[in-house]
Amino acid sequence: MKNTGSINISNADDTINKTSIMKRKAFILSVFVLGIAAFCTITRQKLSYHPEFREVSAVSPFGINAVHAYPPGVGILSNSKNCMSCHVNNGPWQDEHKIVIDILDRETKKSLKQADGSFLIEVKRWEQKTVLTIIGNKKDGSVVEPYRNAWLYIDPLTIGTQSLSKFAPDWDVNLPMSCRVVGDKLPGYEDFSITSLPMTIQPLSNAKDAVLQLQVMLTRGESMKANAQEGMLGNYFERKVIVKVK
Repeated sequence: MKNTGSINISNADDTINKTSIMKRKAFILSVFVLGIAAFCTITRQKLSYHPEFREVSAVSPFGINAVHAYPPGVGILSNSKNCMSCHVNNGPWQDEHKIVIDILDRETKKSLKQADGSFLIEVKRWEQKTVLTIIGNKKDGSVVEPYRNAWLYIDPLTIGTQSLSKFAPDWDVNLPMSCRVVGDKLPGYEDFSITSLPMTIQPLSNAKDAVLQLQVMLTRGESMKANAQEGMLGNYFERKVIVKVK
């Protein structure tokens, strides 16, 4: 004679186990759905600080919009050619005679500026060379001093390419761009409000001579959210920089 009590208990245990498994699956599925919904909400928010990034970005295979990006927008996060794609040249620091933009050999403190106004950085293959980027405005009290300087070394031929680095191809670099509050001190520049920061470059096995742009902005104030053309004073400058393999 079969033990009906044991069978009933076994069936009850199976039912409880199946119910528990279904609950766990439902909980995991709910968490997954909520996670996807939260991610979609975040990625669809308008995080655009510059007008260029207001455009709707490409949709991924999962139907989720890619996250909007903040600067640097020149050639790196977009195909913009220079800072003027987003900002305006509206600052009081337009007088080239009162502006200093220089590149120094860090070891010798000698300027690498050439007679035509360009800069020449020569490096032996596989060796490293560190230069100082000097940017500033003369302290004569005629205009308000800039508060922050921004700069970028970029090879214009790399804009629009798939290269992740927009520096000269096959050149290693540790700091091709920066944004820095003025106030650095350097002998010979006591009459200027400057920023000074080192950059180290190294030509690799396939590196060739290249012509770069040094794009510079002297700024004061803060750009308005979603409109980089308002709220900040700035003046834009460009310099030609040649990197040469010895």
